Amino acid sequence: MDLERLRVLHAVHLAGSVAGAARALHVTTSAVSQQMARLEREAGQRLTERHGRGIRLTEAGELLAREAGDLLAHAEQVEARLAAHRGTVAGTLSVAAFATAARGLLPAALCDLRSRYPELSVSLSEQEPHEAIPALNRGDLDIAVVQEWPDTPLAVPGGLARRDLLEDAFDVALPAGHPLAGRDSVAMKELADDEWISWSTGQICHDWLVHTLSARGAQPRIRHTASEHSTQLALVAAGLGAAVIPRLGREPPPASVTLVPIDPSPARRIYALWRASTAPRPAIRATLDALQRSCPART
Repeated sequence: MDLERLRVLHAVHLAGSVAGAARALHVTTSAVSQQMARLEREAGQRLTERHGRGIRLTEAGELLAREAGDLLAHAEQVEARLAAHRGTVAGTLSVAAFATAARGLLPAALCDLRSRYPELSVSLSEQEPHEAIPALNRGDLDIAVVQEWPDTPLAVPGGLARRDLLEDAFDVALPAGHPLAGRDSVAMKELADDEWISWSTGQICHDWLVHTLSARGAQPRIRHTASEHSTQLALVAAGLGAAVIPRLGREPPPASVTLVPIDPSPARRIYALWRASTAPRPAIRATLDALQRSCPART
């Protein structure tokens, strides 16, 4: 059977639809359907069946899709071992990172790689973990730098390997005139009645803030949301509320904002993920090492 057609079947299995597979593979739905039809002829049995307005895999299709996943992983592993045998850090590699890691870690890591390995071309895209992990699992990325906040573990699929990079503490940003702005540290429970500036609902940072305040018996009063830390700090500077701001990639705050450590100090875990089948690639190891070197000892 043709490996590329098996790749298409596996994409349909992961996406749950022809349209989803086409988006993942960056091809048309017609191209996916044609490849599926050819694969059915090669297999000698039906692999899909109508289901409502779409399709679903038959029992034979599910079986072949699972086997296809193993075959594709093995093929990738063979390619990685050949690259390891050659021993050269070269080729192309794609990395995704969430916003503050893209700003606080990747510039130094990319410069390090460019100076050490001129035959390696690395591209960076900014993606949140909920976008990066599926893309990594599909093979659209080689490495994803993700974040995991306290009490909010990420769901990481099997087949992915992990390297811990750092723990990134965060502080509370208060207007300079706030009664607690002069303190050496502040407990979250002391801020339970404050108005807050946060990220949008559903983002990991927002969910952590809501959970933390709710656990202390407070009804979170989130008045404003913004996805950029600079915007959050501008709102704090205007006296419109408090905000929790991680240290990694943080810009200097406005003069009218005071950053106060939280006691006990919470920290998010930042780590890199990659497909275990690609681990032997010298470029993977070199990029992970560069990311590690770019990390501050403690933010």
